[in-house]
Amino acid sequence: MTEIGFGERVKGFLLSPVETFQKVKDEDLGPLMKYFVVLTLIFSILMAVIMIGLSSAMLSILPVKLPFMAGTAAGGLAAVVTFITLLISLLIGLFIVAAIVHIFVYLLGGRKGYTQTVKAMGYGMTPSLLLGWIPFLNIIVGIWALIVEIIGIRELQEMSTGKAVLAVILPGIIIGIIVGIAMWLAGPEIPSYPTP
Repeated sequence: MTEIGFGERVKGFLLSPVETFQKVKDEDLGPLMKYFVVLTLIFSILMAVIMIGLSSAMLSILPVKLPFMAGTAAGGLAAVVTFITLLISLLIGLFIVAAIVHIFVYLLGGRKGYTQTVKAMGYGMTPSLLLGWIPFLNIIVGIWALIVEIIGIRELQEMSTGKAVLAVILPGIIIGIIVGIAMWLAGPEIPSYPTP
């Protein structure tokens, strides 16, 4: 089996994900990790650059002007923190999200293994990692990535489209409900007044 190149993977997962998932079906996690690390580095760098711009804009509207070096240091620090946080959270998050999704994949009949779910989720994030740093476009790109992830689960776990949609969407809905209930329970207590 010939390993497909980086550029071919990017183009494939953006424009023809079904065929591209078929090409990577028999691979282990090595090629995915190389691919994912490169895209994560690019995304983290671009987000750090945006953070520098946002920091500069925020500092320029302050009523008290900071010395140039202080403003530059603040922007640089924000960029470094953004870069490191994104890099670590995306790399670790891939395996956590894949584990959560894989529970639902398994419950819905997917039996091709956790590795296939990691590949589906990792490659499925291609649109977000390439274009998700662009303000306002990131919402559309997020939906695009979700669709590619669903296609990945369907192809790599050999499930129906409906089951793949449920496997990817249900964890988010359930986590959203749990967070909503927790916020509601932790919310401020409404005082009760005695009735006359």
